[in-house]
Amino acid sequence: MTALKTASLRPSAEKPGEIGSLEVVVLHTNTKTTLRNLRTAAELAAGLAARIRLLVLEVVPYPLEVESPRVPLEFTQRRFRTVASDACVDTLIDIRLGRERRQMLESALKPRSVVVLEGGAWWTAERRLARRLERLGHQVVLAGRN
Repeated sequence: MTALKTASLRPSAEKPGEIGSLEVVVLHTNTKTTLRNLRTAAELAAGLAARIRLLVLEVVPYPLEVESPRVPLEFTQRRFRTVASDACVDTLIDIRLGRERRQMLESALKPRSVVVLEGGAWWTAERRLARRLERLGHQVVLAGRN
């Protein structure tokens, strides 16, 4: 698994994943949901003096080298810079490349991370993911659908 991180959209002395820096993690699902979740994360982060990290997990299929995703990394970086700026939220963009989404997610989160996910019905994939992350010791905030 390879982790590739883009530059922060705000200047910061800290690097992603450093111990001691409080952050709220937004897991990218789709653009509309991610924008909504970034706004929820901004409300949380404002009161905590925390930064926001948009976590983008790009699964690279086996015929390709893991460092060579189907979509060029530069395009993906530009796309998520635009998403973060559309949300008007100061965001660190963290793009991870790998083979298995669950493994990438679990390795990208620091212990006891605060993660914002989409709410929705109790049987949805987001709710199942939320329960799994909570069992692993993370704090999950379910953003409402408006």
